[in-house]
Amino acid sequence: MPDDIQQQLDALRAEIRAHDRAYYVDAAPTISDLEYDRLLSRLKELEAEHPELVTPDSPTQRVGDAPIPELNSVVHRIPMMSMDNTYSLEELQKYGERTAKLLPGEEIAWDVELKIDGVAISITYENGLLIQAATRGDGQVGDDVTHNIRTIGDIPLRLAGDNPPPVVEVRGEVYMNNTDLADINARRQEAGQKLYANTRNTAAGAVRLLDPRLAAQLKLRFFCHGVGYSEGLAAESHSEFLKLAKHWGLPATPLVERFADFAAAVAHCESLIERLHDFDFEVDGLVLKVDRFDQRERLGATSKAPRWLVAYKFEKYEATTKVNNIFITVGKSGALTPTADLEPVQIAGTTVSRAGLHNVEEIARKDVRVGDTVVVEKAGKIIPHIVRVEKHLRPDDAVPFVYPTHCPECGSELEKDEGGVFIRCLNPACPAQLGQRLLYFASRSAMDIEGLGEKLAEQLIAEKYVNDLADLYGLTVERLTQLERMGAKSAQNLVDNIAASRSRGLARVLNALSIRHVGVRGAATLAGHFGSIDAMLAASVEELAAVEEIGPIIAASIHDFLHNEAGQRAIEQLRAAGVDMTAPKRERPPEGPLTGKTVVVTGTLEKYTREEIEGLIEAYGGKAGKSVSKKTAYLVAGAEAGSKLAKAESLGVPILTEGEFESLINAKEL
Repeated sequence: MPDDIQQQLDALRAEIRAHDRAYYVDAAPTISDLEYDRLLSRLKELEAEHPELVTPDSPTQRVGDAPIPELNSVVHRIPMMSMDNTYSLEELQKYGERTAKLLPGEEIAWDVELKIDGVAISITYENGLLIQAATRGDGQVGDDVTHNIRTIGDIPLRLAGDNPPPVVEVRGEVYMNNTDLADINARRQEAGQKLYANTRNTAAGAVRLLDPRLAAQLKLRFFCHGVGYSEGLAAESHSEFLKLAKHWGLPATPLVERFADFAAAVAHCESLIERLHDFDFEVDGLVLKVDRFDQRERLGATSKAPRWLVAYKFEKYEATTKVNNIFITVGKSGALTPTADLEPVQIAGTTVSRAGLHNVEEIARKDVRVGDTVVVEKAGKIIPHIVRVEKHLRPDDAVPFVYPTHCPECGSELEKDEGGVFIRCLNPACPAQLGQRLLYFASRSAMDIEGLGEKLAEQLIAEKYVNDLADLYGLTVERLTQLERMGAKSAQNLVDNIAASRSRGLARVLNALSIRHVGVRGAATLAGHFGSIDAMLAASVEELAAVEEIGPIIAASIHDFLHNEAGQRAIEQLRAAGVDMTAPKRERPPEGPLTGKTVVVTGTLEKYTREEIEGLIEAYGGKAGKSVSKKTAYLVAGAEAGSKLAKAESLGVPILTEGEFESLINAKEL
């Protein structure tokens, strides 16, 4: 056989595998579907002409030609055990304490990953070639489903790289995307077929089908989340294994992070739960795993579950309702946020009538339209989000949502963030932005103007009393009493509070101006470094970036604000209104109550926002930590303090109330 045919086949297969990896693993496809199909068609033609050159790992060999007679049993060389579940942060903390006692004196690193709501699968590769796949079954024996697993595009038939281990058993989850289920159900509705109930049950049924051609139609996907039996595996920890898996072309569970201690891992859990709306697949919890394999071996297992991992699960509640409208709000930074106005529905004891859609890409991905029937979910304590559209129930007149090209409030042309997902109105005079900026300007962490709430802000803007932030300082009792429901006493109090805000200082002003990427801590750092707004105006981008914790992105944003027309006008107007824009340059004393010490804050505080108290910690020479460890000097605990408080108590970290913290920074005896 001519060598050039073999070379063409090898090149085509390599090119198709590279595109598969770009699509499934890197989520960055490099060619269109049409171009990909042409490559695959050319490979099929060549293999049809030269069947003796077809290999079992060729991209054309994913789907078998005929059903298999039955599913055979597979004995797992290492049992696929279940895992222990917890449903509260307190239970999670107790698990961490038990694990620490089993490894006394050892530092334990933890991995936190999403718990995908799918079907557990074991896939065995020998010398890089996929030879077998099996379900979990009873943990000891599963079903051989190799014929269906081969149809899943995420799963390479041959591992990438030159030196795969002799044997490696990859474990993971087969799942379906919600948007794929919606599309499939819409087609089944048209064909008069029974609809699938949910993604997990559909995936579970699909992997056990006898006909792989049917499984191939269901768009199953796969995430790798662990390793079973292996020989010659060059990894000593879970984090190292996941890097290897990605190198081999396997899609690893997304957003896995490694933490140096259990408290930091637990703290990360809440932020992950808040991101559930980002995912097109179902997540029913989080998994915390000991990272090092040697520590896992020493921890061992109970009769039911390994001791080196635990699932932090949350109750999920769903309901079906309709989208009555999709409306857009404009924030203080000009970012447009879409929200679905829903037919009110009861979920977990509360009435849900709205669900955030977050950005233009989420609307497009989920294809949410006015009139659609949608599945809405609440998981744990987070706000509700739309899981998927029930496209088979879509009315005929439902049309795709068209994102505005101009600001719905001021009519200005919109722009999308470079490399981002947000679309913004760049008009600084936009009334919607002004309203939000005005509220933030008056907030406690900014200029602290008590009495200026949302309704009053709306009136001030509607009546043209306030056209920019500096106009606040020209308000009089006489003008304010002309507003609806504004009495003389309230007006006088507001005028006094506005006057008092003139002396808040540069840090408060910088935060109050709503400069992108600048919050309480950044503002305090900049004020302490430069000492005046004039010194900041004279600074270059490089000089701003050189300030501790600022960096190039924040520096560019600050420099742009200080030197664009709107920013300069705002500064000069505030200067003319008598607003103090200076600050004592921060000279940290060589010794003090917080110098060189890490202070962590937890719970709900009465006097301070989280940003305010962390700003105070920084101002008095300390570092505001995110997690409790042996190196933590103090924990400031408010109401409803959770796992951080328990961790501090177990480590003997001093615990302070707000009052004790104030006494400490004022150099008083505790």
